[in-house]
Amino acid sequence: MAEHILLVDDEEKVLEFMSSFLQGEGYHITTAHTGIEALAIAKQTKPAVIVLDWMMPRMNGLDVCRELRKNSKVGIIMVTAKSDEIDKIIGLESGADDYIIKPFSLRELLARIRAVIRRLNDSPSAEDHLVRGDLIISASQYRVWKQGVEVEMTPTEFKLLLTLAAKPGIVYSRLQLLNAALDDDFINVERTVDAHISRLRKKIEDDITNPKYIQTVYGFGYRFGGV
Repeated sequence: MAEHILLVDDEEKVLEFMSSFLQGEGYHITTAHTGIEALAIAKQTKPAVIVLDWMMPRMNGLDVCRELRKNSKVGIIMVTAKSDEIDKIIGLESGADDYIIKPFSLRELLARIRAVIRRLNDSPSAEDHLVRGDLIISASQYRVWKQGVEVEMTPTEFKLLLTLAAKPGIVYSRLQLLNAALDDDFINVERTVDAHISRLRKKIEDDITNPKYIQTVYGFGYRFGGV
């Protein structure tokens, strides 16, 4: 069964450009021209990945992304002409799994879509349930609970947490986390790990200024503590 991709852009020519290519690669494609339309289609059709333009009138891609993340783990690739590092961090902190800068090649877009789908489908290698402090992490269900309340996570956040929590006390560099958790280091940069970690801390830490679980090891990377 073909994977379902939702393309969201207010420019019809851009949608036609991407749709034709991705359909030729075997994907089932749906399109939306506004953020509101995208939310409705995503809720109804449950796509595997959403390719989401940042700059749209009325409801921009960041707001759409934040709204989707309230109740969905769908893979999201943010598309924009904004190329500054701070823009990439904002895009990732809004809940996107990846970020692609215009202009881009269709082959690059295809590689990023495949990478996000691979993350969603990868079989976890750690034990099924990890209990770490007041956290329970289910590797097979891709779910996390804190004090009995489920914490919604993106696929990337979950893989990062699972990687760190599987071996408490072990220090991982940003590059090691990219290789272990994201599995697509050829299209990511190490600093994107910081943005994912920042969002993850907001979800599982009681005090993000003094994190108990995901601790920074200055000059190297991160480790899981608090157990």
